[in-house]
Amino acid sequence: MAAQKQYELVYIASPEATEDQLTELQTLIEGIVTKANGTIDKADVWGRRRLAYQIGRHKEGHYVVLLFSAAGESVKELDRRLKVNDTIIRHLIVRVDEELQKAARAKARRDDETRRRRVARGLPPEPTPEELMAKQAALENQDDAEV
Repeated sequence: MAAQKQYELVYIASPEATEDQLTELQTLIEGIVTKANGTIDKADVWGRRRLAYQIGRHKEGHYVVLLFSAAGESVKELDRRLKVNDTIIRHLIVRVDEELQKAARAKARRDDETRRRRVARGLPPEPTPEELMAKQAALENQDDAEV
C-alpha cells in the first residue's frame, strides 16, 4: 500500500449546476478517494461566489474546498476525472502535508526560542493551555458569584 499524503482540492463548479449535480460531483470525488483507501478529512462548501476574473463565459461559480488523505496514484486519477468533467470550471490539487510539517517545525522553534528568552530574563515559564483554561474558569466562577 502506498503512503498516504494529505492534499487540498479546490474546485469551482459551474454556476448553472443544480444541487443534484453538485451532490453527484461530491459523491464522485468521495468515491475516487475512498476507493483507493483514502479519506476525506474536511469538506468546506463556500457556495456561489463571484470569480476573480471571467473564465470562459462564467463570472460566478460554486466553490468547494476539500482536505483529504490519499495515495499519489488516486490523486492522479482524481485530477484526470476532474479535467474531463463538464460541471467543473477549474480545479487545483495541492499536497499540504509537507507545508503543515514545516509550519509545525517553525512553531516548535519559536516556542523554544521564547522559552529560552524567558529563562534568560529570569521570568517564570509560560502557563500551559490547561493552566490558562483553569484560570479563566476560576475568573468566570468568581464573576458569577458576585452577580
